[in-house]
Amino acid sequence: MINIENLSYNYHKGYKALDNINTQLDSGVHLLLGENGAGKTTLLHVIAGLLFAKEGSCEIDGNDISKRCPSDMSKVFFMPEDITFPAKNINDFAKIHSPFYPTFSAELFCQNLEIFHLTGDEPFNALSLGNRKKANLAYVMALGTDVLLLDEPTNGLDINAKKDLLKIMVGSLKEHQTVIVSTHTVWDLKNLFESVMMLRRGNLLLSMSTEEIGRKLSFMASTSPNPNALYMEQDMNGFRSIEKNIDGNETEINFALIYSALMSDAAQNVLDALK
Repeated sequence: MINIENLSYNYHKGYKALDNINTQLDSGVHLLLGENGAGKTTLLHVIAGLLFAKEGSCEIDGNDISKRCPSDMSKVFFMPEDITFPAKNINDFAKIHSPFYPTFSAELFCQNLEIFHLTGDEPFNALSLGNRKKANLAYVMALGTDVLLLDEPTNGLDINAKKDLLKIMVGSLKEHQTVIVSTHTVWDLKNLFESVMMLRRGNLLLSMSTEEIGRKLSFMASTSPNPNALYMEQDMNGFRSIEKNIDGNETEINFALIYSALMSDAAQNVLDALK
């Protein structure tokens, strides 16, 4: 479990990247949304113990991660969008790195590599960006850490590789794990997300389960404007809108649409409907 209380982070010259963040995340896969510069990567760094909050706290299973105790750090792994492992290939890196993570599964690692059609012996410097990303993900998904933080994990992957990643995540993740996925390509892993967090200019606008969002909001598609819309946009296929869910039956969430809504002038209308 991740518990964040009154967390703020300032960079040099007073720029506040995070402003009084409060949320609690249980096990499951959580989507982190926000515009460029909203503070998403900063938040992931704080949760990973790589940056230290100026105010407030971040606890993992009741322990302050900023203390960086080895027993706590072995439960957390952060994979940034672009990562270079200091080894010849991913198999060599796993031999060096995995002893620090007691939950690592060599068997699962091999299975993940096979799904990605890799052996693990391919030299990093001979791999394309996509294949290097696949090798890294095969290893990271086998670590089994209580907390796994993924920043744009599908960037650089082709269509089939994204499907393979979804298969790997379904097969690799355990019930006790808390996974945060920060991404702009929300459709790649949309069926995995159990909650949504939305950052805007360092403020946490939303942190709510997908079930609750689906019961409070309805996501509509129509050929004409929706007079009941809290937010609406038009594309070549017609109109897509969000309205208040009257009957309480859970609807499928359009993650891209709720992102656009919370970035628009209609954000407060949508947030009020979620209360």
